[in-house]
Amino acid sequence: MTRHDHQTIRAARVYLRVSTEEQDLARQEAIVAGARAAGYYVAAVYREKASGARPDRPELLRMVADLQPGEVVVAEKIDRISRLPLPEAELLVAAIRAKGARLAVPGIVDLSDLVADSAGVARIVLEAVQDMLLRLALQTARDDYETRRERQREGIAIARAAGRYTGRKADIAQHRRIVSLREAGISIARTAELAACSIAQVKRVTALHRAKAGIAPTHPVRPGQD
Repeated sequence: MTRHDHQTIRAARVYLRVSTEEQDLARQEAIVAGARAAGYYVAAVYREKASGARPDRPELLRMVADLQPGEVVVAEKIDRISRLPLPEAELLVAAIRAKGARLAVPGIVDLSDLVADSAGVARIVLEAVQDMLLRLALQTARDDYETRRERQREGIAIARAAGRYTGRKADIAQHRRIVSLREAGISIARTAELAACSIAQVKRVTALHRAKAGIAPTHPVRPGQD
């Protein structure tokens, strides 16, 4: 393969995330087609239903582990990648960069090519500008998350004061998936991974299901067991 071939073949890994069962990953599927239309070879697509404020998203972690030098991470927006607090978000981006990869996300100004063609003070300035813009985007995504949560809390407080708050609706589809996985003999940890939820939630849903079904609780799980 010639040097020109290495330059023209651009590989991408596409990360698609929604927060709840009510949202649909299909809306983001056009991103895959868009990446191909932009000239990228799509090495893999990672689909996940989980909050962007969670650092333990299985598909996100799998994508980072799969990254190869020179690849790009494609997503609908930066908040699809992260709604984490800034220090944690920067660690995530650092992990992506450590693999020799970079972000290709709408709204993020990518100065990588300019940086590569620069040297000395110009390179330092461009790298600083790139880091500043990315940090700003990550912080904006987190601020938006915090604003949404604050509005939600205010709405709940108002509803409670008016006697109209009935509590958060259970995610029935996810609960059924958790129960099905556990009844199939899947471990707690693996169920949490497959259902894109926490281990604590798997335990809560399982206990609730057993209580409703009149099933006696199992013996407590010992350390190191599922």
